[in-house]
Amino acid sequence: MESRRSFIKTFSIGIGAALLSSHLISCSSNEAESPFHQIGLQLYTLRDLMAKEPEATLEAIAQIGFKHVETFGYENGKFWGFTAEEFKKLLDNLGLKSYSGHYDLANHLDSNATDKENLEQYIEAAHILGQKYITAPVSPMHSIIELDSPDYQYMAEQLNKAGEMTQRANIQMAYHNHFWELRNFANGTRGLDVLLAFTEPELVSFELDIFWLEKAGYSARSYFQKYPGRFHLWHVKDMDRGHQETINDDAYKDAETLAKVNEKVRFTEVGSGAIDYPNIVAQAHQSGLKYAYIEQDQIYMDNKFSSVKKSYDYVRKQLTQNLI
Repeated sequence: MESRRSFIKTFSIGIGAALLSSHLISCSSNEAESPFHQIGLQLYTLRDLMAKEPEATLEAIAQIGFKHVETFGYENGKFWGFTAEEFKKLLDNLGLKSYSGHYDLANHLDSNATDKENLEQYIEAAHILGQKYITAPVSPMHSIIELDSPDYQYMAEQLNKAGEMTQRANIQMAYHNHFWELRNFANGTRGLDVLLAFTEPELVSFELDIFWLEKAGYSARSYFQKYPGRFHLWHVKDMDRGHQETINDDAYKDAETLAKVNEKVRFTEVGSGAIDYPNIVAQAHQSGLKYAYIEQDQIYMDNKFSSVKKSYDYVRKQLTQNLI
């Protein structure tokens, strides 16, 4: 208990007003059950703090005003050392829910892998938490330079198979993109388009990481128009204005060139960067959006909770005005 109090005191500078500001927002006449009034947090944003003090970190997240979180890192039957039942109780005690979780399906999506993940275990954990989506967070990482159209077709088939399994538990399969799914193939197609074309909408949805899509040089709005209703989940994160250079196809020449991509990437708090979220949010209905999550892969502010709160306040105060 003393450790938790010390932790929150150390990391919660600037959070003292969070409860008051969140209360004022929730009492506004614009309150509704939209994905932006009820914005969630992908816990990867605070992964270092979750690893140290998961209970205290979740408590601070709830104090900021979040009502739901997206999980990741389920390993050996546990979330941060808690069984699914224990973690659900912890969330319940803090008034938090979880509608989506990232679960490792890299081997399931890899045609060369023989040791596939235990999907039944993921489904059981997600069911206990009350999650509506099991989200594959990434493609097989070891081969992103070589991935081609047939590889993505195999991934689509595997996502459909997983979706058939999750559907029996009233859970939908989803896939989360990065930038390499937007690489152009010789025939003019892209990996993300192959996945969208070859997956069944009733079985597989998509979690659009808007940062990575825009970083690859593509428009979220164009994908909503081309594939309406397919993006039930969004990752809302922003791009530093000094790092707007797109990642082009030259990045895939070799591993050394691809490694330099990090030099072009820098994140910032939502509303502080280059991504035109008010315009994007206006198309939320067309995208099929159900749940949106603030995420920031790297936080550069000393106080990470203050960073998250800055993004939270922007979404709640500004993006809720742009809904159609």
